[in-house]
Amino acid sequence: MIQFATDENYDELVSEGVVLVDFFGVHCGPCKMLASALEELDDELPFLNIVKVDTDKCPVKTEQFHINGIPDLFFYKDGKVLFHQAGMVDADEIRDKLAEILY
Repeated sequence: MIQFATDENYDELVSEGVVLVDFFGVHCGPCKMLASALEELDDELPFLNIVKVDTDKCPVKTEQFHINGIPDLFFYKDGKVLFHQAGMVDADEIRDKLAEILY
């Protein structure tokens, strides 16, 4: 399920299970391409929680995670960041990273 985070609910959304966080901007071309890949993964991987963070609407979390460029992905498991990927990736790269995390 894809959810949108706020500065207030971010910690709760990443606290349990496998979570992929996408820091994005609405006017970012690569972010729009990544959004398509995330929708594909959302349909394919029911165990994966996807959280999108609009950097313009969530300045506290954007600053906390030192987001200087977008898209920027964080892979969580049970509230802990296991991997960070800055820049554009495709669905296959995300699948590979999830396989590393899970297995």
